[in-house]
Amino acid sequence: MAGNGPPPSANSRRRNATLPMTMLPANGREGDPPAWPLLDDVTMTARCDAARRLRDDLELKLLEPELTGRQRAASQKKYDAALTEANILEKKLEAQQGIETEIWGGLWHLPQAVMWERLGWVREVAQYVRWKVQAEMGDLDASKEARMLADRLGLNPLSMLRLRWEVSPDQVAEQRAARPARRSGDVRSRLRAVGEE
Repeated sequence: MAGNGPPPSANSRRRNATLPMTMLPANGREGDPPAWPLLDDVTMTARCDAARRLRDDLELKLLEPELTGRQRAASQKKYDAALTEANILEKKLEAQQGIETEIWGGLWHLPQAVMWERLGWVREVAQYVRWKVQAEMGDLDASKEARMLADRLGLNPLSMLRLRWEVSPDQVAEQRAARPARRSGDVRSRLRAVGEE
């Protein structure tokens, strides 16, 4: 199947030669994440601004003294709907920015982040975060884009294999796991009571 597997090396003479794996640190990338490189979500910001303007216009209309009872009730209904829409969009925009910050910070502590930094993939990771957040907010098209970028950034086992990235084993954790747990009875049997010989 075309497109699967690592790209062939330009220096390889053998067709079936394998490239060595790049080892990534098990404890991940250290340090602060890079500065966020993208603008705020322009579409969401524009929708939020338009909803605020409509809300403000309808609020001014409610203050007009020549409105009759029926007109005032209809204007109040429109104002309430615009107020709700503006509040929803403001909360969505605020939530989106908060989740972007959270995911951005978490991603830059992964082992793969060492390679992203080395390769200069800061904007690509930011694009993934933007799509991922929109996907989590219910956008099906955004989830497709996020899945494709996750594949290209090495965020799943198969894509790590294709990129020839491998997380180096954490030898300390392996030794801890291999060590049998001591039972409390074992410890007590090794203790001697004072005065016993």
